[in-house]
Amino acid sequence: MSDYIQINPSDNVAVALRALPKGFSATIGDNTVTLAEDIPAGHKFALRDFAEGDKVIKYGFPISHTTQAVGKGHWLNEHNVHTNLSGLSTYTYNPTHVKPVFTDEHRTFKGYVRKNGDVGIRNEIWIVPTVGCVNGIANRLAEQLRNETHCDGVDAIEAFPHNYGCSQLGDDHENTRKILRDIVLHPNAGAVLVLSLGCENNQPDAFRELLGDYDESRIRFMVCQRVDDEVEEGMRILRELYAIAREDRRTDVPLSKLRVGLKCGGSDGLSGITANPMLGVFSDWLVAQGGTTVLTEVPEMFGAETLLMNRCRDERVFNDTVSMINNFKEYFIQAGQPIYENPSPGNKAGGISTLEEKSLGCTQKSGSSTVEAVLSYGSRLSTPGLNLLSAPGNDLVASTALGAAGCHLVLFTTGRGTPFATFVPTIKVSTNTPLYNSKRQWIDFNAGTLVSGDSMKEISSRFAEFVLDVAGGQRTNSEKNGYHEIAILKKGVTL
Repeated sequence: MSDYIQINPSDNVAVALRALPKGFSATIGDNTVTLAEDIPAGHKFALRDFAEGDKVIKYGFPISHTTQAVGKGHWLNEHNVHTNLSGLSTYTYNPTHVKPVFTDEHRTFKGYVRKNGDVGIRNEIWIVPTVGCVNGIANRLAEQLRNETHCDGVDAIEAFPHNYGCSQLGDDHENTRKILRDIVLHPNAGAVLVLSLGCENNQPDAFRELLGDYDESRIRFMVCQRVDDEVEEGMRILRELYAIAREDRRTDVPLSKLRVGLKCGGSDGLSGITANPMLGVFSDWLVAQGGTTVLTEVPEMFGAETLLMNRCRDERVFNDTVSMINNFKEYFIQAGQPIYENPSPGNKAGGISTLEEKSLGCTQKSGSSTVEAVLSYGSRLSTPGLNLLSAPGNDLVASTALGAAGCHLVLFTTGRGTPFATFVPTIKVSTNTPLYNSKRQWIDFNAGTLVSGDSMKEISSRFAEFVLDVAGGQRTNSEKNGYHEIAILKKGVTL
């Protein structure tokens, strides 16, 4: 096992792969560095002397500048470096040639083919409230149906409570409607009960129209204010839906049908070295199979956005990407908040000092494929290949947005650990082995072995097979634990 790594030959810092003590000697090429202080795992140490204001280079790019002189062998962290980012930016399209790394292997997976030709990787019964007022009823109905059926013949029975659907205006109201519409139409659901109160802003009849053409035998509505006993009526409808959904069977479908969201949360200094690059390899592989991957967390693209912009299919997609980035920056400005107030305390504790450093690690999840399209928040996928999605970095909101866009599952890398999962299967990938060993009930796959002997080819191949197993029905840890949540973006006032 290596003790440290210089990620790019031009880097003037190295990263400790384990906790390194003061006095430890690191040799990189002709340069020998004796550590002047203890360096925690995942953190950076200086490979040369820095004067105040010098650029710190990692991943081959500037990630910060020093705020004071830092000697060779010293620890570089948020206390002595600062972001180079400020204000809004202008961009020029400089397209880079993207050379495919993989070829189409004509693989399949076991999925559920729906009436409209879409494919799901789960066959679940969902209860989706149009408004938070009926959350209790939704949870009660889901629990009663689970107790009655023991989920025999279906993968799960879930309710998705949320806080919204009323007392919202403008974009907030429309965002709620779009996300709930996308959930109701998601192919991982074999049947859905849309549960309304009746007097909310998100009126059930208008919401029904928003769904467009849908399978009325599998998507049913109940308005609680219009029935005498909402539990009795709800259970009657759910029993009918259950009888339909439990007859569905998995069949072989082309891997080109699979849509996967890419997300990271609780990142650490190894995220950009292990788990995120591994997801990038997987993304490139799936795209080569004709499948779809989606990268989101727009604020965590700041500082690395040009790498994505220059991989855009054409100038139209480039302009869409520029708009996505600048619109998100304007969102911060209009709220009177700093654009670059990131990373989080957990990120800093894990070794990430600035937003550029976080972004350069984060965007590695997208691999090297061409960016084919840009989605607005609440929009649904229509273009195969690598897509960008406008959503914040917040784990719950961004993961929900990925599922709502049509992703069948979310790949979630983490260096700190989290039990969270959204309404589609959420595969947790640890960046380091100690996290995997301590949180086996959370983590599904360990990418930390990349720094202890596994090659990227070996681990990425093993990971691809694991993802296909999950797509074919193998449950993630969060599914075993019964963790399913949704969160909707809120920008404006609440009435």
